[in-house]
Amino acid sequence: MPDVAVQPHLGGALDWVGMDGIDAPVRIDAGNGTTQQVKARVGAFVNLVRTDRRGIHMSRLYLLIDEYLGATPLSPFTLERLLRAFLQSHHELADRARIQLRFDQLVLRKALRSDHYGWRSYPVTIEATLGRDGFEVSLATDIVYSSTCPASAALARQLIQERFAQDFPTTTPVQHADVLAWLGSEQGIVATPHAQRSVAHVSARLAHDAPLDVIDLIDRVEAALGTPVQTAVKREDEQAFALANGGNLMFCEDAARRIQRALDDDERLADFHVRLEHQESLHAHDAVAFASKQRRE
Repeated sequence: MPDVAVQPHLGGALDWVGMDGIDAPVRIDAGNGTTQQVKARVGAFVNLVRTDRRGIHMSRLYLLIDEYLGATPLSPFTLERLLRAFLQSHHELADRARIQLRFDQLVLRKALRSDHYGWRSYPVTIEATLGRDGFEVSLATDIVYSSTCPASAALARQLIQERFAQDFPTTTPVQHADVLAWLGSEQGIVATPHAQRSVAHVSARLAHDAPLDVIDLIDRVEAALGTPVQTAVKREDEQAFALANGGNLMFCEDAARRIQRALDDDERLADFHVRLEHQESLHAHDAVAFASKQRRE
């Protein structure tokens, strides 16, 4: 059969050549000692160092993806073996290989107080490269949480104090039952602080021999923030969520530092970067903060 890849062409080395958006079943860690199968969108690439060759053998990459990703649960070891197979299949053409996987990680979450459970979906991107500088793996995910503005909370408290002073003047004796009833009325709580749905975009490069533990990373970030969005919610859960928001007032700068502190000393992470996005309910724009691993001497 004719092979147009050997016909004359413009010479030049290429950084990456391959395929993107390949559908592939992948088995991932479910976080409870089992695995779950997900549909991943895969990008597979090698560089092209031979300037006298027109292209690569894309079908070889495709077949290797099916062979390696379907055989064992996803891990750095599996990814490194796959990338070495990429290079072996192109040993005369390439000296670097890269793969990217995008999928949704489903995690079963318990309600804050009730006995109900629900599923949370986290978008995950895993990327691995193999070349002259060795093997590297990075992962990224988005974590949605609630953020209540500390400044707005202070302004709301001031208005509540002012209304209390109006409704209970110093010249009138204050009865405990009256104050208790007032606190439970809409008249008493005249103002509430503004809160908004917020997103932590977290990306991390794994240290050598570190496990590919996506759920552990998500859990530590959510614990640091204190207000991850919920799944199944009854009234007692909603009340607990309101209490968590009241105990975790934070600007985007506070949220960034919380995550930074939670991840900074983790030796399993060679590096990390976070982008905090508070999608304001007061402004028409977002409040944003960035943080990364602190370099220590």
